[in-house]
Amino acid sequence: MSNNKISVAEVQAVKVQMKAKGLRITPQRFAVYANLLHREDHPTVEAILTDINRELPIASKASVYSALTVLREVGLVREVLLDEGITRYDARVTPHHHFICQCCGTIVDLDWDALGVLQINHLPPGLQVEGYETILKGRCDRC
Repeated sequence: MSNNKISVAEVQAVKVQMKAKGLRITPQRFAVYANLLHREDHPTVEAILTDINRELPIASKASVYSALTVLREVGLVREVLLDEGITRYDARVTPHHHFICQCCGTIVDLDWDALGVLQINHLPPGLQVEGYETILKGRCDRC
């Protein structure tokens, strides 16, 4: 999360988004969602917990998991599985792809139309695709 304090307008916007999904706004849910909205690094639960407790120790690992589960269920947050066995979270829920630097671990969101249309007409019979995203791996310009 950035070191900048969240503005009054941003607080209100987060509350509006959460209320629109029918959520009760608890301090933990608010903190988790506001934290994710200010991040582009696709953090783990541990990273979110460390970050939100840095300013106001209000959360446990269980409360962060609980908040993320609720936020995911209503479509405000999504799980991103970019590395085997590591669950990360993203508040950008619109379809997009990812690039992962194999050197430094940086994760970059790629707009959906940055890649061409995936040709799925050669899949084995009986498979019905409901969605997909592509993970590109390589080196970023800093490496």
